[in-house]
Amino acid sequence: MSNWLISQEGTQTGLYLSMGFALAAAVLHAIFGALQKGRHDPWLSRAGIDMVIFVLAMPVALTLVPWPEPHLWLIFAGAWVIHTVYKILQAMTYTRGAYTVVYPVVRGTGPLFAVLGAGLIFGEHFNAWQWVGVAVLLTGIYGLALYNLRKLTVGRDRLVPALGFAVATGAMVALYTTYDAYGIRATENPFTFLVWFFVIDSLFMPVVNARRLAAMPRADLAHLLKRGFIGAIVAFASFGGIMLATRLGPVGQAAVLRETSTVFSALIGWLMLGEHTGPRRVALMAMIAAGAVIVQLAA
Repeated sequence: MSNWLISQEGTQTGLYLSMGFALAAAVLHAIFGALQKGRHDPWLSRAGIDMVIFVLAMPVALTLVPWPEPHLWLIFAGAWVIHTVYKILQAMTYTRGAYTVVYPVVRGTGPLFAVLGAGLIFGEHFNAWQWVGVAVLLTGIYGLALYNLRKLTVGRDRLVPALGFAVATGAMVALYTTYDAYGIRATENPFTFLVWFFVIDSLFMPVVNARRLAAMPRADLAHLLKRGFIGAIVAFASFGGIMLATRLGPVGQAAVLRETSTVFSALIGWLMLGEHTGPRRVALMAMIAAGAVIVQLAA
């Protein structure tokens, strides 16, 4: 499987696969975000997810994928630092702000910085029409955040710090997207990077929250781990999808297409969390989708 995927790099089939992986990652990332806004607080939710990720990924790392090349360990160290900071900021964001307000801000900040980073690191540059698409997408994303903000009736006293953390989290999204794209391109077998990344990345949150996890009633811990299992599967598919997309196609295009996750998060907020959706929000979501389409068609 890995040999076939590698053979598609730089081909039209590889580009189509990259788009498909990025779009799938968008849907799954919206689900992943919603899973951290349920019964448990975001710190415990992420700890539960990472516990299951470690249990599932470690046997695969030891038995099914090639051992990482020596130079990858330094790359893994950098990735661990970046993702740890990202997780802390994400938890602080979700603790303070309404999901439908802060999530669009996080995802809207990410693609702009990711496109700029891809230009600096990989020499990938958008043309004028693609930048128009980025502008349309960002207008829709931030417009959605502003619309949700107007409708917000609780938690407004914590809004300023929540939005600040959301912007910082979005910057970390761009950083890890670009950095991890470099990492997955630095190894012969992309699945070696993915599996070992999950093993290393899953250590922090369970350790930090170990006392709280140990103090939880068994029924609550069981519920947390059940949600953690679902979250782990979504994380494997979502993060794995976007990383394979950046291996097979342009990083900037994959980053932009993934941010249609804001559309799917709004749908999840409406269907699963009982949040209101009206014609203005539908129009803004259409702008997000249109921006992503422009970026792809203008390439």
